[in-house]
Amino acid sequence: MLYKYLITGGAGFIGSTLANHLSKENSVIVVDDLSMGKEENLDSNSNLKFINGSVTDEALMEEVLSNNTFDYIFHLAAIASVADSVERPVETHQINFESVLMLLELIRKYQKDLKRLVFSSSAAVYGDEPTLPKKEESVIRPLTPYAVDKFAAEQYVLDYNHLYGVNTSAVRFFNVYGPNQNPESPYSGVISILVDRYKKIQNEENASFMLFGDGSQSRDFVFIEDVIQALLLVASEEDALGKQFNVGTGSAITLNELIEVIDEALGVRLSVKNESEREGDIKDSVADISRLKGLGYKSNFSVQEGMKKYLESEKLI
Repeated sequence: MLYKYLITGGAGFIGSTLANHLSKENSVIVVDDLSMGKEENLDSNSNLKFINGSVTDEALMEEVLSNNTFDYIFHLAAIASVADSVERPVETHQINFESVLMLLELIRKYQKDLKRLVFSSSAAVYGDEPTLPKKEESVIRPLTPYAVDKFAAEQYVLDYNHLYGVNTSAVRFFNVYGPNQNPESPYSGVISILVDRYKKIQNEENASFMLFGDGSQSRDFVFIEDVIQALLLVASEEDALGKQFNVGTGSAITLNELIEVIDEALGVRLSVKNESEREGDIKDSVADISRLKGLGYKSNFSVQEGMKKYLESEKLI
């Protein structure tokens, strides 16, 4: 065993990929209430322990943190839906903000030798301020309860480094995609929903994709393997202490172009139905990843390369 890790939200898409990667050689405890994740996402591995519970359960989290000595903690648990936060601001605030502050206090009390807490924030914090690419020092204009909570929690995480000596860093995820995303989840990324529609086409089922807006909105889509690389760098590098980092590729693609990429890879044409833009959705987003590159990060997957690997994993090609 090299290190001991705690991953909250570890049965979800990003968390389970990270947990499976780390548990090959390390001890990993996953806490997840399975509201979005699936226990079957996790490898059957003697190094990996799963706890079914919520990060809002203070008694549970105190038990986990008082009875274990962790080297690293990745706090990925969240309600990751912007739309859900607009519909249920109080409930999402409890998970996306209040649980973070509680966790920080428990870490301060019980985890004196923690090497790093890495908090998962979001590119949503930048809002619709039009200047691109987004730098970590760009104008912050959160437009939804989700974005407000992510930014506030992120700032608390970094302040605990500066004020109390808790070793912390934060990452702002742009649009992450890859195997194990759940297309049936209302929190799922657009790419996993698209892939599900293409599966239906290959099974000769009727399938169309509902596109909010005209498809000209652009995003920085980052493949899950690049995200794992970024998380491990931010967790281990001394230069990352007390700082936040954009996690993306540094390149954007429109949704129309993305659909063309998948059409071409699979040799089919997806039927698209356009609907009105959704409240809170952002028109364009792309990351400046200079700070992350300074830690040694290199994006290894273009959208074309990442999609090819994703489609292969889903046995579509």
